[in-house]
Amino acid sequence: MKKLFVKIAFAMAGFTGVAVAQQDPQFTQFMYNKLIYNPGYAGTTGAVCGVLQYRKQWISFDGSPTTFALSADMRLKALPLGVGITFMSDKIGAMKTNYARIAGSYNITKIGSGTLGLGLDVGILQKTINDQWIVPEPLKNDPSIPGSGGIGPSGVATFSNGDLNKLTYDLGLGIFYNIPGKAYVGISSTHLPSQQIKEGDLGFKVKAHYYLMAGYTFQPTKWSKITPNVMYKNDLASSSLDANLTFLWSDMIWLGGTYRVNDAASILAGFQSQALRGNSLSYKVGVSYDFTTPKLKTYAKGSVEFILGVCYSPPVKKTTTYRSDRFLE
Repeated sequence: MKKLFVKIAFAMAGFTGVAVAQQDPQFTQFMYNKLIYNPGYAGTTGAVCGVLQYRKQWISFDGSPTTFALSADMRLKALPLGVGITFMSDKIGAMKTNYARIAGSYNITKIGSGTLGLGLDVGILQKTINDQWIVPEPLKNDPSIPGSGGIGPSGVATFSNGDLNKLTYDLGLGIFYNIPGKAYVGISSTHLPSQQIKEGDLGFKVKAHYYLMAGYTFQPTKWSKITPNVMYKNDLASSSLDANLTFLWSDMIWLGGTYRVNDAASILAGFQSQALRGNSLSYKVGVSYDFTTPKLKTYAKGSVEFILGVCYSPPVKKTTTYRSDRFLE
């Protein structure tokens, strides 16, 4: 099983001595953490929001992909600017990628009923591959993978596995239009420009990724809302399309489903509510489960994901009227 997983992991990364970095971390509940994809989103809700997200993919696999993301954003009072910060960690087998980015967005308000954000993010990206990534079967080496091994003079099996630890800059751009609680659309790119970084026999290529995401909320009854969300991702070599439909009851409980074309089908559920008077503080908790595709069903179970979000929206200074809660829209 470990040997099989190593082959799958390096195949996903396009590993041939110089690896093509795996795609950006993917999340089933992408609609609740938009800042990690588009810096233009920063500040467009008018609230101060934070999101914590955790995903465990192929939960029965040893060394399966594990992803953690934390983001926060707000609009500055004195300037038409939104600011945000994102931390992510994505690990698969012996490979790990860490991201840290700061986003800035010029917010143009009163465009129709919403806000247009023109964003830029800058930060750092760290890629590591530890020296435990060759798994003998036994004492067999794949010539396409740097490293060597064999029986030493003392009769003990020895292996020399290369490792990598590189830090580089990261850059992204995005445009995002947001009508909180109603509609949004955004287009963005991460990892501009593409880079190839190498250390010894190991290396990786960071490819630019392009995103298009959109959603619209319908309200068929007083107590219910239906929101379709879509996200399209492309790195000029492959593409991915996620389509989601979420049903929200009484602005509190939601159920939904997501389909990732040729990859997975998911179910999701969650709860949201207010924590302070005037709807100034809202929170959200959610969970999703991805059903494994038939090709991997023999080896792995599905994928699970959790999300926690909080938003603070200061009340409007009027006697009886308050700003509505944002619920991380």
